[in-house]
Amino acid sequence: MSYIEVDHVTKKFGEDTVLHEVNIAMERGMVYGISGNNGSGKTVLMKCICGFLPVSSGKIRVGGKVIGAEIDFPESAGVIIETPGFLINFTGMRNLEILAGLRGKISRREIREAVQRAGLDPDLKKPVSKYSLGMRQRLGIAQAIMEDPEFLVLDEPFNGLDKHGVADIRELILGLKEQGKTILLASHNSEDIRILCDRVFEMDGGRIKEL
Repeated sequence: MSYIEVDHVTKKFGEDTVLHEVNIAMERGMVYGISGNNGSGKTVLMKCICGFLPVSSGKIRVGGKVIGAEIDFPESAGVIIETPGFLINFTGMRNLEILAGLRGKISRREIREAVQRAGLDPDLKKPVSKYSLGMRQRLGIAQAIMEDPEFLVLDEPFNGLDKHGVADIRELILGLKEQGKTILLASHNSEDIRILCDRVFEMDGGRIKEL
């Protein structure tokens, strides 16, 4: 059985059908890419997989459990969808400490390691309000990886990053793949998709096909 199974999933908002009978199966230790224009359904599909939006019909299983029926959210997932929201008057480290405290799974040491892996200084005293877009994006990636999840959902993870930042995060993603993580990645940049992904799907008008 695949680690993640999207089985005939349709999602409607009122009369609008945003996902049409989407089927995709994902194995452990692979990077899956989704390309497509804005409004193609990529982000909606990712939100459904994470349990943030209920499906209208069909089923999504992660680790054999049905999202929205047996569990509300995947049990071990790191997620970055759209611009991460942080408490802007606190430092990046303090933000992650607050979030980690909600689940109590990791110590300050793991948080520091995640911040460093994402290319930020954990001792930086600057509040998030003074962060550049690229720094906020790196902080969002640190948040996604800090609890060592089995599954990562990364929607446009390179937004706001300069060339150096893109290279850093590509290297990080490939390292996570080597650790056996399952990664679902959406990017409008075909080069990111080509370099990182084992299998690539295209979404167009809520329909998916493998390239």
